[in-house]
Amino acid sequence: MLTAADNEILTRVGRGTPGGELLRRYWMPACLSSEVPEADGPPARVRLLGEDLVAFRDTDGRVGLVEERCPHRGASLFYGRNEECGLRCVYHGWKFDTSGQCVDQRNERRSFADRIRIDAYPTHESGGIVWTYLGPPETMTPFRDFGTESLPPAECVANKEFADCNWVQSFDGDVDTGHISALHQFDAIEQLDDDGTDRPGYPSSYFSMKIWRNDPKPLIEVNDEWYGYRYAGLRTTPNGHRHARITAYIFPLATMIASIPFSSRVIFHAPVDDHSVWRYGFNTKPSTLDVDLGGKPFWTAPGYPFENNPPTGIVPRHYTRDNDYGIDRVAQKGISYTGISHFRSHDYMATETPGKIWDRTREHLGGGDLAVARFHQLIISAAKALKEGAGPPALAGTGDFRTIRAAEKILDQDEDWRALGTDADPLVQEAYRRQREAALSGADD
Repeated sequence: MLTAADNEILTRVGRGTPGGELLRRYWMPACLSSEVPEADGPPARVRLLGEDLVAFRDTDGRVGLVEERCPHRGASLFYGRNEECGLRCVYHGWKFDTSGQCVDQRNERRSFADRIRIDAYPTHESGGIVWTYLGPPETMTPFRDFGTESLPPAECVANKEFADCNWVQSFDGDVDTGHISALHQFDAIEQLDDDGTDRPGYPSSYFSMKIWRNDPKPLIEVNDEWYGYRYAGLRTTPNGHRHARITAYIFPLATMIASIPFSSRVIFHAPVDDHSVWRYGFNTKPSTLDVDLGGKPFWTAPGYPFENNPPTGIVPRHYTRDNDYGIDRVAQKGISYTGISHFRSHDYMATETPGKIWDRTREHLGGGDLAVARFHQLIISAAKALKEGAGPPALAGTGDFRTIRAAEKILDQDEDWRALGTDADPLVQEAYRRQREAALSGADD
């Protein structure tokens, strides 16, 4: 369990708080590019780290991110007119460009627009997301490229989903491989026969779920890295082999969750405020890097009973605390472990029901929570160190973020999970060889 003081550092994101000042040193998602799709189109509301902002795409296609309140009389710029390279307040006609500079005062005979500026933050579009930096201008570092900078527009697949709880509660689920042996299970998996993949190598996605169910007590091993850590949940398969699910944590707000054979899809948590969070997901690699192992997705397994999220856009929430996440007590006794029919709503239930901010002085972590505890420790330590003058970890320039990957495999007897999904992994090397060949073939055509 944490002290009350450390829980405050971990969970509070407002300006001036230790945790909030730490998070402001990193580029983070402000909105999806699809929320401001066209020049001079409608603005979008953005609330990030407790600040109310407005995003808009100006006439030249640049995305501005400015404070919501007009400095004249406080009206919301969300209702403003997006026109001629600026956002104009409809109350009296004051207009602001993407830098926050007032460029026109429609109601003033003697304009003093040159003396009026609102808060505005830099933006950067990459991977279908508008990113921003909310920290001090003098400490702004380059954008961290997870692979999206060179991604073709057609391959930019991004979505976001809202969680009605503190960002740490939502994040804890992403670095907790133990819960998949209970929370996401369904009874029909027991009838799934061995399809021949319960052996060293890559199991089918179907059979992977049966492995999760077979061993609900994974051994957790955490390996610190320059960007945060990678950890493995090690389970015993029905045939007695050792199975590894490897997830990467990228400081401070991102994960890559285990997948067969490897994955670099990023989940990035952008705190709305102390009490809610947007959970962004986005691709970082072209489809030419896909490797045909694992077979069909696990949600196409026979008897799979759950609904799944759409892959792009803002994910709708049909199941919340208000309707008890759609729980069916009959289904809970004969179909699924939770009785909740929507897959991601399993996680919403688990992370939202502790309350807006979970009191971790009441928390009792065990051996299955080593990755969760390490994540908490890293955030708290970095926030305290920043307050004492130390620099934040894992900024741009500390390493190549494109080389970070998650992975999943049934291990050979002496195989080390730490190599899986890295540049040293023969399967990763093979995937990049195929990509180079595909690129050369396309150039010849």
